[in-house]
Amino acid sequence: MKLIVTMMTGLATSALLVAVPAEARGRWTEAQANAWYAKQPWLVGANFAPANAINQFEMWQAETWDPKRIDYELGLAQGIGMNTMRVFLHDQLWTKDPEGFRQRIDAFLTIAQRHNIKPLFVLFDSCWDPNPVAGPQHPPIPGVHNSGWVQSPGMAGLRDRAGWPRYKAYVQGVIGAFANDPRVLGWDLWNEPDNGADQYKGQEGKEPLVRALLAQVFDWARAADPSQPLTSGVWIGDDWTPGGRGSPMEKLQLGQSDVISFHDYSWPETFERRVRQLLPYNRPLLCTEYMARGNGSTFDNSLPIGKRYNVAMMNWGFVDGKTQTRLPWDSWKKPYTQDEPTIWFHEVFRGDGTPYRAAETDLIRRLSAAPKGVVPAAAAADAPPPRRARR
Repeated sequence: MKLIVTMMTGLATSALLVAVPAEARGRWTEAQANAWYAKQPWLVGANFAPANAINQFEMWQAETWDPKRIDYELGLAQGIGMNTMRVFLHDQLWTKDPEGFRQRIDAFLTIAQRHNIKPLFVLFDSCWDPNPVAGPQHPPIPGVHNSGWVQSPGMAGLRDRAGWPRYKAYVQGVIGAFANDPRVLGWDLWNEPDNGADQYKGQEGKEPLVRALLAQVFDWARAADPSQPLTSGVWIGDDWTPGGRGSPMEKLQLGQSDVISFHDYSWPETFERRVRQLLPYNRPLLCTEYMARGNGSTFDNSLPIGKRYNVAMMNWGFVDGKTQTRLPWDSWKKPYTQDEPTIWFHEVFRGDGTPYRAAETDLIRRLSAAPKGVVPAAAAADAPPPRRARR
């Protein structure tokens, strides 16, 4: 307790003292979760970082914060009917400048509200670089997908259990500040927590540490008593059914989330099979990552299925920029420095705001305009027939 009090005192501003209930709220019941979802439109959006940000730091730090660019890009999203964005935060942003970070989140929410967009905020992330350092970021590595994205926390922070109270301050500081803000859709507590980020060395023992911390993060988040749902998305296993063969991490995620979220970058028949595995939880389903054209996951294939099942759909990537996620995953092994990929892997718009493929933005617009669960005949006709499942 002494350590926590000392750290909170170190924030040095009464504006950041957030009242936390004496007892954490429980996990939402199925009825509570479904009542919340019934009030939402069919949710469709993207994972968002502005084109001029290589990672979470460049999006949010005062030196590179660009509300004008954010406003422009969210205007593009509104123009095609998107109404949500999944947006990544970072614990070091809170540690370095809590009040400034809170103010920029508030400013982002004001911009998003102007475009009728409610963001889903991501607090922690196990993907990519395990050694995050705030401050100026390196330029993109030529030809490489997502070459500057960083984990939150990094491996050093995970291994320093004595320092974990600072993550409690972060979780409760951010969620507590916006716990009753109607501009916030929800809180995605940890992105792909069991992602090994295997292209980086020095991450031995990572999964058990993440799992132990994630269990605490759920408790800390609930203690902030948010009016919005909590979730953490499953992404890699083959059996997500209740009582199935899921991993310990998946059981934690599925057992603690108010609403169920998942990722799928597969063929449409795999996407639909995963949706059907998750339906027995009787909770809202949010697909918080999909759409990798070269991997068989496309707007044409997956989006109509999501609409039919009333699954919220958030594709990876929005405007092509410094993340370079138009390039495929294999660019980490063979950078695309001489030639562009045959097709873009992710992204919806080019840097100048023109659609990569107008048929896709037209499809998003038509589906978002239709009532919940309804796939317009034209959109259904656009979808290719399912492929046979690969063994």
